[in-house]
Amino acid sequence: MLGKINKPIYSGRVEMYSIYYFFKSLAAKKYLLNKVKKLSEFPYDVRLLSCRNEGQFPDMAIRVNKTKERFTGGELIELKDSDSYTVSSFNSTIPTRKKEISQIITSDSSIIKQQMEKAGDDIYSLPVRNVFYLVRGRKKGHTKVCLVYGSFFETIGVDSLINQSFSQVLEERLKESKMEISDDLKKSLLSIFSKQENFSKVRNVEKASVKLRFRVMTEVKAEGNILNPKKYPEIKDDTLNLILPCHSDKDESDIIGKAGHVFGKKVFDEFKVFKIKHHFNGYFLVFQTLLS
Repeated sequence: MLGKINKPIYSGRVEMYSIYYFFKSLAAKKYLLNKVKKLSEFPYDVRLLSCRNEGQFPDMAIRVNKTKERFTGGELIELKDSDSYTVSSFNSTIPTRKKEISQIITSDSSIIKQQMEKAGDDIYSLPVRNVFYLVRGRKKGHTKVCLVYGSFFETIGVDSLINQSFSQVLEERLKESKMEISDDLKKSLLSIFSKQENFSKVRNVEKASVKLRFRVMTEVKAEGNILNPKKYPEIKDDTLNLILPCHSDKDESDIIGKAGHVFGKKVFDEFKVFKIKHHFNGYFLVFQTLLS
């Protein structure tokens, strides 16, 4: 188990863009997280953002820093809003910790590309982006809000998740049909069907009057549900939380240092700072403050 939380070292220097600054901007208006009907209606600090879209991934992205000494910026954010203490399903993209920007911007006409360029981003200077999820759950007049890193949901790789899920389908069908195929053929089939892109394209069949699109939907298990009071009782009602992976003393020191650098002593001291243990993925460090 990791040791006690170390105090931050404060600095007067400020980098403009990072998920820490985004969280600081949420905390400054945290009382509104109880009031807005939809998370998309919250008055986000648009100065931090390079793009903002509803209904496609990502819902928002942090601007990229031109100098990346301490903060790279560029984090991708997806909003997850629920009228219960269950994380709403992922209907478009399987939750992940990192995403290649080339998988998001697939053409020059991409609205995301146009927005990022207008914001002044050198888009491909940061080809791989960290992914965060802004999760809100409401139940019986109470609210929990968590800005959580994607590894809380991606505890095995996306390709492996699809591969093993398809393996279950294949084994079920073989058992039902009483068919047998070689292990080599099984491996080949599972290798072919291990990419989300295989399912996300619209299929056009000759003489069919409809097009078919297979859609992968992802639902969070209880063990990965940060809002679940039985699994993660430390995440209290009516709180705002920043949740970051913390698998070593070095991770802890780095996170505390960055948070202290961004928040400053007065704001930092308002947060309760502690660790929680994910049921599948080690420790995470939490910065928690009341919404009121």
